[in-house]
Amino acid sequence: MIRCDVCERRCPLGPDTSGYCRMYHAPHGLVEERFPDRWCAYATARMETIPFYHAWPGARCLVVGTAGCNFDCRYCANAEVVKVDPAGQQDVMLDILPEDLVAVARKRGCRAIVFSVNEPTVSLPTLERVSVAARRAGLVMGCLTNGYATPEGTARLGAIFDCVNVSLKGLSPEFCRDYLGVPDVGPILRNIQALARTTHVEVTTPVIEGINSHELSEMVDFLAGVGPDVPWHAFRLLPEYKMRQEDYPSVAAVGAQVEAAARGKLRYVYFHNFIGSRWVNTLCPGCGEAVIERHSLGCGGDRLQAVHLDGGACPRCGASVALRGDPDPATAKEACS
Repeated sequence: MIRCDVCERRCPLGPDTSGYCRMYHAPHGLVEERFPDRWCAYATARMETIPFYHAWPGARCLVVGTAGCNFDCRYCANAEVVKVDPAGQQDVMLDILPEDLVAVARKRGCRAIVFSVNEPTVSLPTLERVSVAARRAGLVMGCLTNGYATPEGTARLGAIFDCVNVSLKGLSPEFCRDYLGVPDVGPILRNIQALARTTHVEVTTPVIEGINSHELSEMVDFLAGVGPDVPWHAFRLLPEYKMRQEDYPSVAAVGAQVEAAARGKLRYVYFHNFIGSRWVNTLCPGCGEAVIERHSLGCGGDRLQAVHLDGGACPRCGASVALRGDPDPATAKEACS
């Protein structure tokens, strides 16, 4: 038996022992994927849907996923993918080699491949191979992750992905145990700091009134310490899975909590996943002018509307706006027409 070095659960692995996520084993004394190059789905979206607001704005991306997860979130929105035994899903999975996945992305006019259906750390070797093929074709790699990787796993994430959105769900040990199924948030905070040194990082927080809403100010203080340019996305939690019977949070109440927590500490704060949000535009950190406008589509994500930048700076005051990659020219032109 050996210990898995990918996530902080550090599960024992052997020929017939596959750990918590059930995606790795060690038949030859090394950590190996059980189901390499196997995908549950792929679809075309925009970077804003993930969400990425400061990485290749407006770009079309191929959203992909595999199976399994190393968390046990009580409100999981993709339980049908991550909560069942991956071995039992293999007859409906898609067998696609990295070069073929890149070909699909290029055929659909995508600028990026983004892993966001389930947790990417459960499929790192496959994603490493995809990243090699993607970069050879000039494509960007992105992901949405819970951030609960080992330092070794985090280094691999930073090498694979050009942009990473980390879900910072809560801070207290009680929240982590009761709602996520892990002991504490320490590894996630460590990994946000590490990833911010190597790649583009945005952070998303699903807000649960009365459960983690009182921790928002502390989260913002932490993110401001990582860097005031880190984009922070706050969502109302829309409960699923074991919390399906819970009421939806109030937009007004959560919005007030987000605004109070973030005031004056972060330059780019967003509050969305409901129709008509006024919090989806990127504002100039110098003068407050809207330099990237988006339309909020609720749970369907957000859409780029207009880009008002002059060489990455505000045309009104000249302040620099933190972006990784240029806005997609075709999408920006289409949005502004």
